[in-house]
Amino acid sequence: NAFIRKADLGRMEPFYPLQADVCEQCLLVQVPQFETPEQIFSDYVYFSSFSDSWLKHCEAFATDAISRFSLGQQSRVVEIASNDGYLLRFFHRAGIPVLGVEPAANVAQAAQADGIDTVVNFFGAAFAKKLVADGKQADMVVCNNVFAHVPDLNDFTEGLNTLLKPTGVLSIEFPHLQRLIEQSQFDTIYHEHFCYFSFLTARRVLAHHGMTVFDVIQLPTHGGSLRVLAQHADTGPRTVTRNVADLVDQESRFGIDKLDLYLQFDDKARVVKRDLLEFLIRAKRDGKSVAGYGAPAKGNTLLNYCGIRQDFLDYTVDRNPEKQGRFLPGTRIPVYAPEQLKVTKPDYVLILPWNIKDEVVAQTGYIRDWGGRFVIPIPSLQVID
Repeated sequence: NAFIRKADLGRMEPFYPLQADVCEQCLLVQVPQFETPEQIFSDYVYFSSFSDSWLKHCEAFATDAISRFSLGQQSRVVEIASNDGYLLRFFHRAGIPVLGVEPAANVAQAAQADGIDTVVNFFGAAFAKKLVADGKQADMVVCNNVFAHVPDLNDFTEGLNTLLKPTGVLSIEFPHLQRLIEQSQFDTIYHEHFCYFSFLTARRVLAHHGMTVFDVIQLPTHGGSLRVLAQHADTGPRTVTRNVADLVDQESRFGIDKLDLYLQFDDKARVVKRDLLEFLIRAKRDGKSVAGYGAPAKGNTLLNYCGIRQDFLDYTVDRNPEKQGRFLPGTRIPVYAPEQLKVTKPDYVLILPWNIKDEVVAQTGYIRDWGGRFVIPIPSLQVID
């Protein structure tokens, strides 16, 4: 997400090694830390509210949580890494007290402007104790797509345990490692994501800090995610659902507890790379123009791994004004507003945030007016009208 300003195009740009390691003991997949969280997250360009499908997902979650866990005006919902208030707004509108904890001041300002109480800080055990001392202990703690972003996983998880009331509910969503492996989603591996979780490893981390998983829900978001619901092991009142045992069995049959599964993943990434490059080379030789849609972090992993620059991809577009007018890190591909597609009328549009491809196709279906087609790179190359 280190997008480049035009004034900095003539300067040297750092490149970092990118590899994912798997622990032989606990099977947690981890990326070595090359940058501090302060450097990555203090001024952030990702705003959750620019995805309509994600907002619908969050509204449905809030509605379900309010009903299932009897949340009301006497409750408190705290979200860690609350971004621009994309989720807490739905609890706030229902009259439930909320608090967001967000390390990026520029993103937190957007939430505050929307009336969402947000504190700017990195979360961990010490800050959790401060919140509890200030009377901010939570009936529900929500962690959507942040569990993977913390380098000190034990300190972070201990903070969750501290912040949660004795009978409270912890809800964590993260991309499911099984889906990542199944669908060759290697582009979701980048330096902001320090860890990659199977259900097996997530349960182990939570259990180590005194929390029990009582339910798990498989979701389609981000290419296949899990919502893990947990409570204090000694005071939580909820019965463990059948979903827990079913997913343990599913992962076991997939081989998530075997090292061989992880060591074969390299080949999957190479197939995606070769197929995408073969398509782009053929398209360019045929005189076709190719633009991108989206400027997600996953797209930067894909483009840099494949060596795709403006010789193959003319530009990309993104709805987020924070990214428009900048250039993708590494590849130096320019980012414009979506209206640029109507100006240049590309023959192909490569959808980089493939996890929301249906939303993108619905929003930009007008490219069909000039015979434009969409290209989906993952899990395998697709060209669709």
